[in-house]
Amino acid sequence: MDQFSTDPLNELSSDDLASQRNGSRDSLLLSAQLRTADGVDVTVRVRNLSSGGLMAEYSQPITQGTPVEVEVRGVGWINGRIAWTAEGRIGIAFEREIDPMAARKPVAAGRSSPVAKPVRRAI
Repeated sequence: MDQFSTDPLNELSSDDLASQRNGSRDSLLLSAQLRTADGVDVTVRVRNLSSGGLMAEYSQPITQGTPVEVEVRGVGWINGRIAWTAEGRIGIAFEREIDPMAARKPVAAGRSSPVAKPVRRAI
C-alpha cells in the first residue's frame, strides 16, 4: 500500500516556501552582522530583503527557530528567528517589520557627511 505524507512541508523545497511568503523581496547583495545567542558576531551576505525578513549566505549549522539579531546597513539591529536553512543559506523572519529600502540609501551623503573638505593653502 502506498503511503502519502499529510505534511505539505515535506513536499516543498525552500524555494517553494519562499514563493508562498507575503511581501515583495528586494534582491541585493550587502554584508550584515549576524549575532546568535552565544554573542558572537559573524558577517553574512544578504541576498534578498523584505519588510518581514531576509535570506543570507551562512554556512554554519544552525537550527530552525533559533533566535538571532541581525544588523542591516541603514536599518540597524533587528531581532528575528531562523525560519529555514538550506544549502549554505538561511532565512530570518524579523520580529517587527522594517523598511527594506532603507538598506539601499547611501550611508553618508549630504551635509551630514563625515568626509572633511580639503584645506585650502595659501600660495
